[in-house]
Amino acid sequence: MEHLALMIITFLAATVNGALGYGFSSITVPVALLFYTNRILNPALVLVEMVINAYVLFINRHSVPQIWKRVLPIVLGVLPGIMIGSYILFLVKPGWLKFLTYVVLLPLILLQAAGVRRPIRSERAVGLPFGMGIGVLYSVTTISGPPLAVLFNNQGYAKQEFRAALSLIRVAEATLTGVAYYFLGLYSVESSQLLPSIVPSVLLGIPLGTFLIGRIDPETFRRICMSFDAWVVGFGLSKVCIELHLLTSPGAYGILAAVAVIDAYLLYWFFRNRAAACLP
Repeated sequence: MEHLALMIITFLAATVNGALGYGFSSITVPVALLFYTNRILNPALVLVEMVINAYVLFINRHSVPQIWKRVLPIVLGVLPGIMIGSYILFLVKPGWLKFLTYVVLLPLILLQAAGVRRPIRSERAVGLPFGMGIGVLYSVTTISGPPLAVLFNNQGYAKQEFRAALSLIRVAEATLTGVAYYFLGLYSVESSQLLPSIVPSVLLGIPLGTFLIGRIDPETFRRICMSFDAWVVGFGLSKVCIELHLLTSPGAYGILAAVAVIDAYLLYWFFRNRAAACLP
């Protein structure tokens, strides 16, 4: 049952990644953590993401000369962040890692859903500490797409530059995290057993997403994906709060209810603004 669920969610996540250039981990992880711990799930996802992000970087390689200097401070900050985050993954109990993953991910998704646009003027100064935070987040959760997407959308990257910058950073973080996991002994038989469920889904999903995005509105597709993400994270956070005895059922599901109300409100304003923009 768990492997079937993993196959389905990784197929959907790979389709989103093929369409948007990111989203594989941020969709896979919230659902997969309902069945697996971070220590089992992360090593398998990192190996897959090395290939996915290298592929995305390859097809957007012509934009790399325009963006590499801008993202270099972030890449330099990623290394110490990954060292810290990998050690956190090694030390912290699985239940609290799930809690941390959901707590960090939820506001990032809602910020994206709200369409926050506040350009940062001192981009170079912010790059190093931002990269360190991204490194910690990725090595603990394998997720970095939402904060990177918020930053690059705010900084006015063109579509191909956005994808190139995102994939360049994610190739670096996936590779460095993979090495850090190796030295910490985090690869296991349980992790390797997930790969047969993930790899075929990725091979089918990414080309499908690339095909579909040319036939649907990218912003609407992205917004629907974020709604799905928000609801899953809200459910996961409610569930892990019960597991950790932080809240009791059914009160814990008030978190999910709050997320549903906030997302419904943001979704209403999104489609209202889209409709208004289409009016003559």
